[in-house]
Amino acid sequence: MKYEIIIFDADETLFDFKKSEKDALKNTMLEFNIEYDENYHLKIYKDINTAIWKEFESGLITQKKLKVERFRRLSDRLNAGFDENKFAKSYMKHLSYSSFLYDDSIRLIESLHKDHQLIIITNGLTDVQDNRIRKSIISKYFENIVISEEVGVSKPNPKIFEHALNNIKHNDKSKVLIVGDSLTSDIQGGINFGIDTCWFNSNKIINNTEIKPTYEIFSLMELKDVLEK
Repeated sequence: MKYEIIIFDADETLFDFKKSEKDALKNTMLEFNIEYDENYHLKIYKDINTAIWKEFESGLITQKKLKVERFRRLSDRLNAGFDENKFAKSYMKHLSYSSFLYDDSIRLIESLHKDHQLIIITNGLTDVQDNRIRKSIISKYFENIVISEEVGVSKPNPKIFEHALNNIKHNDKSKVLIVGDSLTSDIQGGINFGIDTCWFNSNKIINNTEIKPTYEIFSLMELKDVLEK
């Protein structure tokens, strides 16, 4: 067996974060008595959130500041005038209770955990990911679940991978594979750490970057074919 350790990203790999995000934003805006228009409000928020997480990956903003700053920007864009701190707290509460798995996630993880040690590494906020991921129905199959805010370092920094493997006392990188949807976070992180990578490209995006994964799959269950080669 080539790989003994499989590291998974969480959101947009095993968990449907877009669905969670949509649910949490809607409930928060309704709580703040804002007439919610999904086509309008969700797009603006996604643009802001994507940009600010890129800033975080590049070290331009801390996770602590990110939590609130994205909603300050949202309030400005919408000219809504809400208190970004209160909005952020409400959003995090709703998001923490919005945990949705992809259809194949349970089946895949149940089949893999018998022969592999499984880990999750997520670039997320503890208050949110602890409830969504550590208390999910698949959490029992994972040897370790690492949340970036808890350890003070995030993908693509190789230190978060080192932390995860140290926790399970494993040091043979040749036996480790990371699976994730983000080229810049998961795949680049795996490359930086010196392990093989598997890009979960469910949207069949053309990769025009310099980041080249070891494998590419378009559905989660294709991972079994990769592991059986």
